[in-house]
Parts: sequence; structure tokens; C-alpha cells
Amino acid sequence: MIKITHAGMCHSDLHTIKGDWGPAKYPVVPGHEIVGIVTDVGADVTKFKPGDRAGVGVFVQTCRECGMCKQGEDIFCPKIVYTYNSTQYDGTPAQGGYSTHVLADETHSFTIPTNLDLAGVAPLLCAGITTFSPYKDHGLDKPGLKIGVV
Repeated sequence: MIKITHAGMCHSDLHTIKGDWGPAKYPVVPGHEIVGIVTDVGADVTKFKPGDRAGVGVFVQTCRECGMCKQGEDIFCPKIVYTYNSTQYDGTPAQGGYSTHVLADETHSFTIPTNLDLAGVAPLLCAGITTFSPYKDHGLDKPGLKIGVV
């Protein structure tokens, strides 16, 4: 469980609220650029402890059993639970970053270094992760490389 301290604003939040991408599950609490402080962890959690700084992006839970999850392509999991406008496996609504807390699987949460300002990190959990992840996946995250996004 993460107590939310900051959440960025993304235009997809507005699309969801307005139902532009299909019916919203009202009441919907948007926000998928989330950072905060870990308050509680489950018995099997090893990546975080209470007091740690953590961030969450666009999804909070996947099955980890399907072929896509096993290939590291969790975003294509047929049982994905998005950060908001979605339903957790236990039936509760997934509430986004404009709520007070977010429940996320540790595999879909990010450790936030203590030298970074949480307010400045939140927006990176959408566009920043979206553009950085492919670079990392293809080995293009090495110091000294100059890469442009077109």
C-alpha cells in the first residue's frame, strides 16, 4: 500500500473521465503518474518496506501466469488491472492517483531514489517510462549515448 503524495496529470485522465475511450466505471478516480510512501506490505513482498518511496504507472496488477506475463510483456496480460477505471482481482475498484492510497503489486511498482524530488518524479511515470522502457529493453540505456525521440 502506498500513501500518495503526488500524482501527475495526463491527458488520458481526461479522456477516461469524459468516456472518450469507452464507458467509464463511475465514480472514477483517475491518475496514473503516482508517487508516495509505502505504508504497508504483504507477507511475500521483498522489494519494499514501510517508509520506502515508491511509484506506480499505468497498471497495478497482472496474472503473472499467462504467456505474455511469462515473456515479460505484462502490459498485454488478458487479466491486467489498470491503475484506475478497472477492477482489482478481489472485486474492489482500482482508484488512481487522485485518491489517498494505491494498492499495487511490487512487480509493477518502482523504487524512487531519495535524491529525487517526488513532485518532479510523478510525471515521469507516464511519458518518461513510455519512452525510456524501449531504450532499456534494447540495450540503449548506456552512458554517453545520444538518442532522440521523434
